[in-house]
Amino acid sequence: MSIQDARKAAEDAGLDLVKIAPGAKPPVCKIVDYGKFKYEQARKDKEAKKKQKIIEVKEIRLSPNIDTNDLNTKANAARKFLTRGDRVKVTLRFRGREMAHMNSSRHILDDFAENLSDCAVIDRAPKVEGRTMTMQLSQKK
Repeated sequence: MSIQDARKAAEDAGLDLVKIAPGAKPPVCKIVDYGKFKYEQARKDKEAKKKQKIIEVKEIRLSPNIDTNDLNTKANAARKFLTRGDRVKVTLRFRGREMAHMNSSRHILDDFAENLSDCAVIDRAPKVEGRTMTMQLSQKK
């Protein structure tokens, strides 16, 4: 239908001519009440936003000289975050002379990941960035 015919039909019906899919070839238009159309569109967007799950990234900081009990406590906190559906970023921070033993401290992150292997999977393997070594975990599907 031509644009002029569509406009005339919309005027005769006392409604508006609204582009539904302007990107299509040819553009798709509909004869509707524009106010009602905008209201329905806003309601659909609001419903879609409600169903959306926002994934947060929680950070857990460790140090190279952490004891096993402290590591287990931090692992339990990470487990809680993972069961809620969040991602966990595990950071191993090095200060002063600890920088000389960065490679030997990688086992701490490996132990942490192994401790959580029942509910977590490694997204990003341990990686050194300046004075920190980081790894990211997410919930097992």
